[in-house]
Amino acid sequence: MRSDTERNRRHLIKAAALLFENSPTPVSLAEIARHAEVSTATAYRHFSSVEEILHAFRAQVGSELRDFSARQTTRGMARLDAVSRYWVSLVLEHGGAMAQMRSHRGYIERLRENTGYLAPQAEALSEPLRQTTEDLGLGDLGDEALFLWNLLFDPRDILDLIKSGRTEDEAATRLVAALRGALVGWSAAELQRRE
Repeated sequence: MRSDTERNRRHLIKAAALLFENSPTPVSLAEIARHAEVSTATAYRHFSSVEEILHAFRAQVGSELRDFSARQTTRGMARLDAVSRYWVSLVLEHGGAMAQMRSHRGYIERLRENTGYLAPQAEALSEPLRQTTEDLGLGDLGDEALFLWNLLFDPRDILDLIKSGRTEDEAATRLVAALRGALVGWSAAELQRRE
């Protein structure tokens, strides 16, 4: 990609994130283009919709999480804890823009269809979740472990916990503990079903 093309793309993603962070009303592609100081036509050459920019933004944040996870030297629950805490910090850093991402399709469906913006996040979490379930003697829960993580670490709910008075550390600690409990409970329910 040419440097000016890449620069425009970065500016559009950054502008969208800033606008969604601070706007209580829907944001248009024209507004994003104006804020990024590019023409609307240029914005449409890069992205066909506001949703597509948000997907690019979410993929960018997911890539940060994936890179963080790859640098970890711990394994299992310790690694899952570190990666989950880093996600909470990313949600707080990017705030409202992270809470804008909602789909009418379910998480597992989108995950199995290799929805682009979910791939880096899944890559960051798959191994820590697999190691954790193995260490807990639960076996590999696969996509369902990612599903449980996604339920608990929804950006809207993380922001809600912080607004309700929890510190970042308290929110992360409780969410990780709840995830551990959810993994154990999910596995126990599966064992009961098989009996």
